[in-house]
Amino acid sequence: QVQLVESGGGLVQAGGSLRLSCAASGRTFSRYTMGWFRQAPGKERELVAAITRILRSTYYADSVKGRFTISRDNARNTVYLQMNSLRPEDTAVYYCAASPTDEYSGQYNYWGQGTQVSVSS
Repeated sequence: QVQLVESGGGLVQAGGSLRLSCAASGRTFSRYTMGWFRQAPGKERELVAAITRILRSTYYADSVKGRFTISRDNARNTVYLQMNSLRPEDTAVYYCAASPTDEYSGQYNYWGQGTQVSVSS
């Protein structure tokens, strides 16, 4: 069982930056591939970025490549999402999630409660 708590969301102007954090409970954080998803009103949830558990390979959606960076600190049981050059279309609720597989496209079994990111134009 893994419990995830996101923080770091807020309101920012276009072009600004935010860093999201996701703190995980338990001693097995390093065994999970971690992903950041987002869901905007009226849209489907999408995978924004992920980092695998073993090789720490990363994945980014095309819409955020070059602007967002995912990282993890296994000693702190925390995964981060650094978001730069934010755009109004990045506005969404952001969720972190954990997958027991070593594939970013695997099933995510554990989810946080979400944090709101709003980008004004």
